[in-house]
Amino acid sequence: QVQLVESGGGSVQSGGSLRLSCAASGTYYSRYCMGWFRQAPGKQREKVASIYSRGGNTYFADSVKGRFTVSLDDAKRALYLQMNNLAPEDTAMYYCAEAAGGFPPCEAREYNYWGQGTQVTVAT
Repeated sequence: QVQLVESGGGSVQSGGSLRLSCAASGTYYSRYCMGWFRQAPGKQREKVASIYSRGGNTYFADSVKGRFTVSLDDAKRALYLQMNNLAPEDTAMYYCAEAAGGFPPCEAREYNYWGQGTQVTVAT
């Protein structure tokens, strides 16, 4: 079992920045993908960004490319999402997830561990 705890959400003005963190604990898998997903009210959950534990392959949704970066500190078992130039459409609950044993492209269905989420609200 893997436990994931997100932090760093909050309210910011449009154009602002936030850094989300996700701390993992429990069973360690040497090969995995970790990702950030978000879900806004009335919308489907979408994959925002992900990173592979071996090699650092990354993925970003088109809507966040150039604004968000994802990083992984494997030694600390920590995942980060740096979000810059935030816009109101980025408002959502953000979830950290792990696809234990997975490898790129780590489809959304492969993510088998999820955190409780952290709210990000961007005001105009």
